[in-house]
Amino acid sequence: MTAPASNRLERLWDDSRAADMTEAEKLLYRSNLLGSDKRVTNFGGGNTSAKVMEKDPLTGQMAEVLWVKGSGGDIGSMKLDGFSTLYMDKLKALKGLYRGVAHEDEMVGYLPHCTFALNPRAASIDTPLHAYVPKNHVDHVHSDAIIAIAASVNSKALTAEIFGEDIGWLPWKKPGYELGLWLEKLAVENPGMRGAVLESHGLFTWADDAKDCYLTTLEIINTAAGWLEAKTIGKPAFGGAKLPTLPADERRAVAARLMPVIRGLISKERHKVGHFDDSPAVLEFVGSQMLETLAPMGTSCPDHFLRTKIRPLVVAYDPAKPDLEATLATLPQSVSGYRADYAAYYERCKHPDSPALRDPNAVVYLVPGVGMITFALDRATARISGEFYVNAINVMRGASAVSTYQGLPEQEAFDIEYWLLEEAKLQRMPKPKALAGRVALVTGGAGGIGSATADRLLREGACVMLADIDGAAAETVAAGMAKVYGKDAVRAVQMNVTDEAQVIAAYATTALEFGGVDILVSNAGIASSAPIEQTTLALWNRNMDILSTGYFLVSREAFKVLRTQGIGGSVVFVASKNGLAASPNAAAYCTAKAAEIHLARCLALEGAEAGIRVNVVNPDAVLRGSKIWSGEWLDQRAATYSTDKEGLEEMYLQRSMLKRSVLPEDVAEGVYFFASDLTAKSTGNILNVDAGNKEAFTR
Repeated sequence: MTAPASNRLERLWDDSRAADMTEAEKLLYRSNLLGSDKRVTNFGGGNTSAKVMEKDPLTGQMAEVLWVKGSGGDIGSMKLDGFSTLYMDKLKALKGLYRGVAHEDEMVGYLPHCTFALNPRAASIDTPLHAYVPKNHVDHVHSDAIIAIAASVNSKALTAEIFGEDIGWLPWKKPGYELGLWLEKLAVENPGMRGAVLESHGLFTWADDAKDCYLTTLEIINTAAGWLEAKTIGKPAFGGAKLPTLPADERRAVAARLMPVIRGLISKERHKVGHFDDSPAVLEFVGSQMLETLAPMGTSCPDHFLRTKIRPLVVAYDPAKPDLEATLATLPQSVSGYRADYAAYYERCKHPDSPALRDPNAVVYLVPGVGMITFALDRATARISGEFYVNAINVMRGASAVSTYQGLPEQEAFDIEYWLLEEAKLQRMPKPKALAGRVALVTGGAGGIGSATADRLLREGACVMLADIDGAAAETVAAGMAKVYGKDAVRAVQMNVTDEAQVIAAYATTALEFGGVDILVSNAGIASSAPIEQTTLALWNRNMDILSTGYFLVSREAFKVLRTQGIGGSVVFVASKNGLAASPNAAAYCTAKAAEIHLARCLALEGAEAGIRVNVVNPDAVLRGSKIWSGEWLDQRAATYSTDKEGLEEMYLQRSMLKRSVLPEDVAEGVYFFASDLTAKSTGNILNVDAGNKEAFTR
């Protein structure tokens, strides 16, 4: 049986492209093709291998070498340097050192001794499962269709029904050396088999040719998907709907309110970043009859489980009778209860040598009628964790439709989560950057100072929402930064700081995209120059609206979110030297900037008890990249100082005490100083970034 054309994985192998490839290059080609479709395997999941004859750099003789995806990485995006290379004769020799299943973890320590050509890529725990299968090419993937069968209580019988003797089956066993020997035995004793379903885990397929292995993997997945579709057609998923799904705008509004509250509750130790998913698969599950039965059972596949924890937290929200305030009030107890349950799970299952209890907070939060919220230490991980749970939903849908779904037994789940080898991998993770887990909103984000500030914060690991009255410009800047820092780290939103509704909406968007906010960089600005007699009321009001009222509005909304989260925060105003030192023909601008600075002082007083710091950076004469230095303002300031456009920057440079130009990056450095924990004990301060101007000395 094969899957219907609408659901069938397409064969993407191009013979003409592969014709001149080496065997290693064909392995990479195959891996990237398989990993490009999430129906085949999830991000970072699965692994591929090839046994290749290579010239030994020591002896000059040909040697059989195993190329296998190394520890970590993603087969969809990896390059050749993502593969470990190991001598096959040495891998076979390891069998003589194996002391049995009680000691299988020690075999990982021998793998570096098998390294070919000094390859620095660490070999993964799955290496023996590839090495000992007596075929040249092996694929291991986590297809939802296959895992739906593998996670059914009668998975062995289902595997036989679907595939006959073509595909074997192995009971659940934690990945490792022993499972590699099991798989070898199955393949050797059944030479006609082309692969095996591993209970609660995934699929292995093999062949002696790279293309054949790829086509076999697709064929087996397509067969499973087709069988499931035929068995489930016309049946309501998860027993049908129990609760209604809210309209899209209402879903987003509810999530935007929930996320900062949850984020605050789970970020006391380390800041977390959120992701929201209201895809059809998620909505179908969270509103279903079987949500309360299936959600507590957790996931089955080890890759799913490691990303999503033992089980999700189901938020007490009834979309049929929505009472968001009541739901918000239940969150502290719900989060606390989950933490207590997780700690109890740890105590029940721990071993004498288990690593210490890790973060006991949930990763996945399911909201009936609304969707799924996931939190992690960075947004990419939060998003990927959500993708893994969608995989789990697909598995539960298929398994519960044709059989009874089963998650991993609690002790087995614990032994995966707190595996000493997994702990060693975690310990090798690089130290987090200074602003990891922090979320910043930067107004005037498309301008010179705003974009330089965003870049500085992104460089230190923050997520950034670029807000600008010119939404298209903000999107362009964000797109450029996404190429450098990744698509998860930066977003853009159109926002006029004088429009109360737009300001409120921008914070809701930030909450929906990242979970909340920790840093406000209030930088939006204009500049005007006119003698007092020529200063119109409209010009005066425009300065006050943007530089005073606008800063009030964005700060007020920031305070609301920061107080909701309860984990402190940093507000940084980008003001001006002109807020301290008067300038001729700029009364409206100087007065508005002075008001801005005094507003910051007032907010520093109000925010201190909540750990909200408010500080000011005062630039002067930042010409390069600044929007306010284009058009009339440049002409007006040049006229004020009796010079031309070209001479204005030189005039400012010579006016400064240090005789140096001030650049957007210099201001950004000052903003980062106040936004970061470098100034965790400082509030109500002013930092002049003006190359020295005695009239602007604060004392």
